This record gives sequence, structure tokens and C-alpha cells, in this order.
Amino acid sequence: MPSRFGDYISDRRKKCDITLRGMAEELGIAAPYLSDIEKGRRNPPNIDMLEKMTSILKLSEVEKNELFDLAGEERNEVSPDLPEYIMDIPEARTALRKARDKGKSDEFWKKVSETLDKDE
Repeated sequence: MPSRFGDYISDRRKKCDITLRGMAEELGIAAPYLSDIEKGRRNPPNIDMLEKMTSILKLSEVEKNELFDLAGEERNEVSPDLPEYIMDIPEARTALRKARDKGKSDEFWKKVSETLDKDE
């Protein structure tokens, strides 16, 4: 089964001219294990391994967020960089539940994101 996460890693790895074996070595894992991840036969790794991947692949902040989102999607979970933040901020959980209960869509969250951008 094709893996959007695996394809993303493979594409970025090739753009950086890093072999599968080379990247596996840098990550401290076996090449067949990384191959399985890229082919969608294994779930994306934990947050620590994802952070190492972002460093090896020299991902921008936007690309790093995309990698995390793809990892979360593939695991059918929240992006792995968000749970700790959500759990540390009770009002974040409250806001998410209110938005869910009121049926707020992506358009609502786009406006929230734009408001946050203006705060910078």
C-alpha cells in the first residue's frame, strides 16, 4: 500500500542525495526498517526519530510540519508534535472541544490561524 509519509521521506532523501542505507545509518536504524517505513509497511516512527529525520533532510519549518502531519495522518492520530502542547494547555483542549461541538470547519480554523499570524 503506498504511503504518503513514506513517499515524502523517500523524495526528500533523494533530493538531498542521501541513500537509504546512509540515512538509516544516520538514524541508527536498519536499512530494511527504513525501507519498510518508506513503503508503508511500517508506521511512521516516534517524534524523536521524526526530529532526527527533519535534521538529516534539512527540512524547513513548513516541510517539517508537513512531515509531522503526514506521520499523524498515517497513524490516524494527531500530528506527533501537538499532543504535548494540547495536554499542557487546558484552554486549548476546551477551545478544540467547543469548535468540534459547534461544527467549526477548516474555514473557521483558517481565520484563527490568520489572527495568530497578525499577532507576530
